[in-house]
Amino acid sequence: MIKSDIDPIEAERLKKLGIQTLLDLALLLPHSYENTYLSSAPLLEQNNTLHVKILSIKQSPKVLQMLLFCEVWNMQCDGVIFAPKPYQKALFKQGVECYVSGKISYKNGRLQMLQPRIITQINQLIPKYKTPLQNKTVLELMKRHLSLESLLNEGLHVKEAKSLLSLHFPTPQEVSAFEKQGYPPEIQKCLKFTEIYNYLKKLSTKKVTFPSCAKLAGDETAFIASLPFTLTQDQQKVIGEIKRDFLGENATKRVVMGDVGCGKTMVILSSVMMAYPKKSVLMAPTTVLARQLFEEARKFLPLHVKSVLVTQESDVKEDLEAFDFMIGTHALLYKELPQCVLVMVDEQHRFGTKQRSLLATLVSKKAWHPHYIQFSATPIPRTLSMIQSSLVDFSFIKMLPYPKDITTKVICREHFKDLVAHIHAEISKHHQCIIVYPLVEESEVINYQSIDEGRGFWEKNFESVYVTYGKDKNKEAILDAFKEKGNLLISTTVVEVGISLPRLSTIVIVGAERLGLASLHQLRGRVSRNGLKGYCFLYTNLAKSERLEKFSQTLDGFEIAELDLKYRQGGDVVEGSIQSGKKLVWFEVGSDEEILKEAKSRIEGTQSPLVQRS
Repeated sequence: MIKSDIDPIEAERLKKLGIQTLLDLALLLPHSYENTYLSSAPLLEQNNTLHVKILSIKQSPKVLQMLLFCEVWNMQCDGVIFAPKPYQKALFKQGVECYVSGKISYKNGRLQMLQPRIITQINQLIPKYKTPLQNKTVLELMKRHLSLESLLNEGLHVKEAKSLLSLHFPTPQEVSAFEKQGYPPEIQKCLKFTEIYNYLKKLSTKKVTFPSCAKLAGDETAFIASLPFTLTQDQQKVIGEIKRDFLGENATKRVVMGDVGCGKTMVILSSVMMAYPKKSVLMAPTTVLARQLFEEARKFLPLHVKSVLVTQESDVKEDLEAFDFMIGTHALLYKELPQCVLVMVDEQHRFGTKQRSLLATLVSKKAWHPHYIQFSATPIPRTLSMIQSSLVDFSFIKMLPYPKDITTKVICREHFKDLVAHIHAEISKHHQCIIVYPLVEESEVINYQSIDEGRGFWEKNFESVYVTYGKDKNKEAILDAFKEKGNLLISTTVVEVGISLPRLSTIVIVGAERLGLASLHQLRGRVSRNGLKGYCFLYTNLAKSERLEKFSQTLDGFEIAELDLKYRQGGDVVEGSIQSGKKLVWFEVGSDEEILKEAKSRIEGTQSPLVQRS
């Protein structure tokens, strides 16, 4: 770390640079180097420093031309300054001897130095930093704080420390190599490692543990034995991990990540049983999803475990103190909630950080810290979960209770007639279909029909057609009505999260290339919920899309998360950005997993064979 006893002026300078740690400073790299070593021979197309005598001067309003003589080279050279400033005209005078620096080129059979500058310090290499501070100030900071000893104290190995020091205090040979070929692979690897290692160290300081409000030793085994189906091995494994958390000294902080349709509801209900007879609360992003979870709770939990639904629509008159399990939307945040030992948030990425933490605050009092579990059916790439595991514990549910049988096809305009015939055939089997449009209203920018433009065709050719979208105030009621009576739903991506439609066999996504693969996977996950044969049609105007073709070849959400990362640019990965808003510059989330493993193992104090301590 940066020394804590630095003076206030220095602290303010570091703050201006956004420097919190010594490795932050080490990763603030020069954008160029000023080489003032005297050149013994001309180096073409490079900066040269030489001692010259000005033999003659020729001025015009826009150009200052000089004839220079370099004694060491024993030859003349032209000096040219375009748009000369008054101070330059005053410095460059006939007969003056001085040290100059500038780029040397060969033009019309003569050597020429463009925009020469008079310098006073020679035989030095001066790193140039782009920062809000003067370069001289940054140089002083580097000299004062960066050393082999200080970098080793941060946990770097000798080779890594020396590599970083060579960027701030290089030899002329190293600078020449950097300028010609960029950083060599070993330095790039060192920068990747240092960056993610520094980031993980920062994250580890943010991980706060609290003593738990209570150890939860409720018995879930009778509940699991009463279920009309057997839980998958992954469900059982995650329930075991949560049980260990509940019996520990500290409050649980866990993210349970599963694929679409992986059966996380049973993990939620098992957690409630482990907390019983103490109280649990769960917040879901939509009324439809909250109601589904409530219905599942009433269906599967024992009768003595009392559940209640809290939404804007459900006007709960009873005292919530009378219930064991409260399920609701953000409406929970506006209720007087009893103390709960277990707080759960479903589809946690749909809520802001403040909303998620506010729920935990509402059910806790001062030193009372409930167990906290977040659930998500949107898998993230393995590397991102490894990074975030510095803050929270992760559990994964990859096995599905019902093997999904979904055929995914990329289609275009010429397949439309076949698509209509397919939808007719599915509806004749009492199955349902959804068509997802990218827009509600017509747009001149997007080359696809909107709901308003497309709905007429479907309403004319099919019966029991329902239409809804995100800002539709009645969308919850329309989705409920469609679930019971509908054949065809025309919608936007509002159907992406959570809604359970057992009869849904087909989803058509218009303008599929406009959506991220994670969103496409969520939409496709609406079909084949109970083992029904499913179909997903990706409608596109593109002649060819490798991304959509790859997506159509796998149903594994964790594989799709890796694919999504591959096709997105690294800078678009929000989770890969450092807390202050800076992006990870060197570390590639998609391809540097081994480097990440080494950084994690070193922070945890275990040695990996990847990097030797030398």
